[in-house]
Amino acid sequence: MNTQNLIKPTLANSLASALAVSILAMAAAAPAHAAGVDAGTLIENTATATYDDGSGPQTVDSNTVVVRVDELLDVTVTSLDGGPIGTAPGDEVLTFEVTNQGNGPEAFELTANPAVAGNDFDTTVNNIAVDTNGNGTYDPGVDQILASPETTAVLAADETLTVFVLVTVPPSATDTQTSDVELIAEAVTGAGAPGDTFAGQGVDGGDAIVGTTGADSTATGSLLVGITTVDLIKSADVVDPFGGTSAVPGSVVTFTISAEVTGSGSVDNLIVTDAFPADTTYVAGTLTLAGNPLTDASGDDAGETDATGITVDLGTVAGGTTQAITFDVTIDQ
Repeated sequence: MNTQNLIKPTLANSLASALAVSILAMAAAAPAHAAGVDAGTLIENTATATYDDGSGPQTVDSNTVVVRVDELLDVTVTSLDGGPIGTAPGDEVLTFEVTNQGNGPEAFELTANPAVAGNDFDTTVNNIAVDTNGNGTYDPGVDQILASPETTAVLAADETLTVFVLVTVPPSATDTQTSDVELIAEAVTGAGAPGDTFAGQGVDGGDAIVGTTGADSTATGSLLVGITTVDLIKSADVVDPFGGTSAVPGSVVTFTISAEVTGSGSVDNLIVTDAFPADTTYVAGTLTLAGNPLTDASGDDAGETDATGITVDLGTVAGGTTQAITFDVTIDQ
């Protein structure tokens, strides 16, 4: 009997089985990156067979097979704003996150596109900056402004980077208009269809393979213009001592101040003040807001008075609302 003929299929099966088990074990032990095992990792395997040739137990090793893991090029971009940013004409900041979804270190070229179909207006893109101090908020003079072509530092596999797109909303933008800005990230090594190969341009001279994202990604940030204005309209009603409406000494004048807030946004810290007219005296306890009485004292509600006039703190007021304030004075006798 030819012992070698029996050994060969057994040895081949052992080699295949051992290689499969080894690859699975090494993959399980590798870091759990979005694209799997690190680029440049060497997967090595040597199979062993034992047999008895009649003279006793024998052992034979296969040659060692070495497979180097190629680099996958993948990236995602997401908006961190959580929805449209309320804005007005002037400077604004859109916030994005760039994630290296590949299995090796890679830098990404960034492009901001303000000319998106469907925009009511287009913003001006001033700069792209990276979150240098990691606080998620753009800090002028602290966060790094990228020079053209705007390119990130090399990101490790699974590393994320917060990116700010600095724009200016034009003066022509009007209330309730919207505008989108796209941020595009593309692998510096290259992009293309999934499976495209950049020979020798991966980690340690291996190949770089385009992954499922095409090695480029786009996310959209949105702006919603909310232009809010405040108009004050003041009127006076007179009741004279005779039951008429003549302005004579002793007449009571009721002043009404209407704070009309228009627009789709809101205003903050809206404070209305009014000085008592000369030759009149304030009637204590007559200050009201929306028909509700306010005290003349400071600190216990939104209103207060002093010897010179009234102050009412309306706080934050949404567009489309009107706040009415009234108070009385008498014409001095």
